[in-house]
Amino acid sequence: MKKLNKIYLGALSTIVLLCACNKQLDLKPYQQIEQNTAILTAQDVQITLVGGYNRMGLADLYGGGAFLYPDLMATQTILTWQGTFQTLTQMVDQAIAIDNSDVDLTWLDGYQVINQANNVLANLKIVNNDPGTEGGAKFLRGLTYFDLARLFGRAWNDGNPATNPAVPIVLTPTTAVTAASYVPRSTVAQVYAQAIADLTDAEKDLPASNSFFANSYSASAILARLYLQQGDYANAAKEADRVIGSGNFALNNNYADEFPYPGFVPSFGYPNGIPAHVDNTSEDVFAIQVTPQQGTNALNTFYASSDNAGRGDIIISDDFVNSFEPGDTRALMYNEDSAGILRCDKFDNVDGNVHIIRLAELYLIRAEANLHLGGAAVGPTPLSDVNTIRARAGLAPLATVAIADVMTERVHELAFEGGFFLHDAKRASTTTGQLTVGALPAFSPKLVFPIPSVEINANPKLVQNPGY
Repeated sequence: MKKLNKIYLGALSTIVLLCACNKQLDLKPYQQIEQNTAILTAQDVQITLVGGYNRMGLADLYGGGAFLYPDLMATQTILTWQGTFQTLTQMVDQAIAIDNSDVDLTWLDGYQVINQANNVLANLKIVNNDPGTEGGAKFLRGLTYFDLARLFGRAWNDGNPATNPAVPIVLTPTTAVTAASYVPRSTVAQVYAQAIADLTDAEKDLPASNSFFANSYSASAILARLYLQQGDYANAAKEADRVIGSGNFALNNNYADEFPYPGFVPSFGYPNGIPAHVDNTSEDVFAIQVTPQQGTNALNTFYASSDNAGRGDIIISDDFVNSFEPGDTRALMYNEDSAGILRCDKFDNVDGNVHIIRLAELYLIRAEANLHLGGAAVGPTPLSDVNTIRARAGLAPLATVAIADVMTERVHELAFEGGFFLHDAKRASTTTGQLTVGALPAFSPKLVFPIPSVEINANPKLVQNPGY
């Protein structure tokens, strides 16, 4: 059988999968599957979309890995890694091999989500071009492309995004592996443009409320994050303001309430046999739903100790906790476990949802963007936004605010949640000088994922990143 690129093998499997479970199929090694035998009805299209959400929640993508991995690459002075997984040790050591299986799975999972979305978009006529279906698929695709570009490509402000390669853009379903299937890497600028186009369409098409699926404001929130990473401060402030001003979301009164823990040890079974799943809070703009049936919260796996069903591979440094101001309630999320080891308690709930983006981040995006623009270009003043976040943390208001203050608040508010230690270090290097991330400068090629060797071997049009 002709050797298949894992992008396309994954794409073929998702065409047949079309479901929202993690059941593994015994696929025959066909190189071509007739799509018209897989998606025939409106229900098939909706199931395919739900399947895209399911694939998004896999452990190496938004089930935790897409945020854990960049943080492992950038927190050498903040945490100690004592895990035995060599693939993650490579990230901590900033020496990732081109055959790192977690990097490979992040790529594969990402393109499975993209192919699910492409299948939905290719069959919109079956659902009478329902805008909510189209918007949902474009949200999945836009978000995934944004993070694949951040992981496998250089930062927007690192060199020239118009020439730096990111990842291949594939906008049609992969139903057969042909010469046309081998797609080269698009540039960072092209992938960002595609993500912006998808998310902007999703923002227009999705409803304001959509159960636990993405809604219009979910798309706005990711756009705000993307524009901030890009240095487009006017649009970052505008999109953040749209979410905050909607009134659809509210900060929890207590910081710890964003990380609910139902108070049980899963290894001893669920009370009354009922899983203690906790729904999204009022602060969640978009979150991945994790249940015992759906999959695993990878952040719980590595941050939580065995007291809370985790491996306890990550130890938080005393210096990091000591960096919080006295009285900052956010520091209460860091405590010793039963063995006296300092842990991050944000992810103690094994079935806790993965917070993709929450309202507090939007306040800090708007504050930072407005500061870059010279003041309150959109919404309240940056000082007001920062003090809103500080008040919830039990801290006195600042009298003045600068970019450095916002960055400090981002560290204490969003620590370990979104890969921000790496992405913010790269982003901030434009205004503060090239920062050091562990032993490396922020723009070191070693802080960009390699293109998996299996993909390079299978697709002659792919080129490897520098340094690998």
